[in-house]
Amino acid sequence: MVPIDQATDRLAADAAWKPLYRVGGVAALMSGVFFRRNLAAEISLFSPQRQPDTIQDWFSLLQSHTLLALSYLNFFDLFNYAFVGLMLLALYVLLRRVNRSYMAIATALGLAGITVAIASSTALSTLALSDQFARSTNDAQRSTLLAAGQAMLAINPFSNPDAHPGAGGYISLLFIALAGMITSLVMLTSDLFSRPTAYVGILAAGLDLAYCIAFVVMPREDGALLALSFLPTAGLLLMIWHIVVGWRLYQLSRTSKMSVSGERAAA
Repeated sequence: MVPIDQATDRLAADAAWKPLYRVGGVAALMSGVFFRRNLAAEISLFSPQRQPDTIQDWFSLLQSHTLLALSYLNFFDLFNYAFVGLMLLALYVLLRRVNRSYMAIATALGLAGITVAIASSTALSTLALSDQFARSTNDAQRSTLLAAGQAMLAINPFSNPDAHPGAGGYISLLFIALAGMITSLVMLTSDLFSRPTAYVGILAAGLDLAYCIAFVVMPREDGALLALSFLPTAGLLLMIWHIVVGWRLYQLSRTSKMSVSGERAAA
């Protein structure tokens, strides 16, 4: 990694952005440590309660183990997306001097993908339907609520047993992967991040993009196999990338502060 003092002059000019570097760094660390993408897959490895097969079982799980059911519906991925959005904004400001056009494209794609992911989440809507189902008093109401719940499951990204991402899940994954790839390639030409950091980002984004391509060209029945082939490794690499990038952003936020203090002392 390049010594921090080599970036001091450049960061001094951007000292006004140091709070964003700090916030983006903390957000990246949070997304890497606590709110990793598709956290439900990790929770399912340790929970004796598996994902339900029917919407009625989903309603029952939402009533009896609300947090577990919400995690299976990828509700906590929304925190990940929000944190990644803050990280992308900080990286845009930091790397815009390296390549303003590419970073603008990467940031726009990333924020668009995050917006789609948040908008397509059905976790809270499904919870609301389960509450209504629990209070329903006749079969007609229950049938209507079950049909609505089944529709929610059909569009919820990555919650289905066959690992079909749904339209929103697919588009968000594609856009965010493209954003990560472009950002990592820009990192390669910058002295603010080490080459290994950039390569980890490239590998993580490359695996996500490989999944997106394979999903289009391969038979639908291979959806679960595709997910297992690409997404777990990509998720692990993303966790590492977020942690390393987050720590670097936090370092640079402190460097910016020190450089300004030094200039004032010299004056």
